[in-house]
Amino acid sequence: EVQLVESGGGLVQAGGSLRLSCLVSGFTIDDYLIGWFRQFPGKEREGVACFSSSDGDTHYADSVKGRFTISSDNAKNTVYLQMNSLKPEDTAVYYCAAATRVRLVPGTFIFEDLRVWGQGALVTVSS
Repeated sequence: EVQLVESGGGLVQAGGSLRLSCLVSGFTIDDYLIGWFRQFPGKEREGVACFSSSDGDTHYADSVKGRFTISSDNAKNTVYLQMNSLKPEDTAVYYCAAATRVRLVPGTFIFEDLRVWGQGALVTVSS
């Protein structure tokens, strides 16, 4: 079964850090583009960070550049999102996803031919 399971969400004060994990099962990280998205209440999901393990190509949303870092541990088949200098406006549900194509759009990116979503992890940043 193809599955993504996020963990690591929680409550943090502004300026703090959190690391989200996305455990991949049913396929390997090399098989697809892996990305992190977030969803604010009443809004559509937006791309945060994504990468291709096979060629190292990485993209970040403008809103998180310099603060968030996507990485992976291929031995653990896990993708991480290190989030530093968190702001209250980063409060959202964060999802990981796998796809075969990415399209850059102003300020962020879109996954095309998306294969699977994780269940989401809530990140709350208090002021």
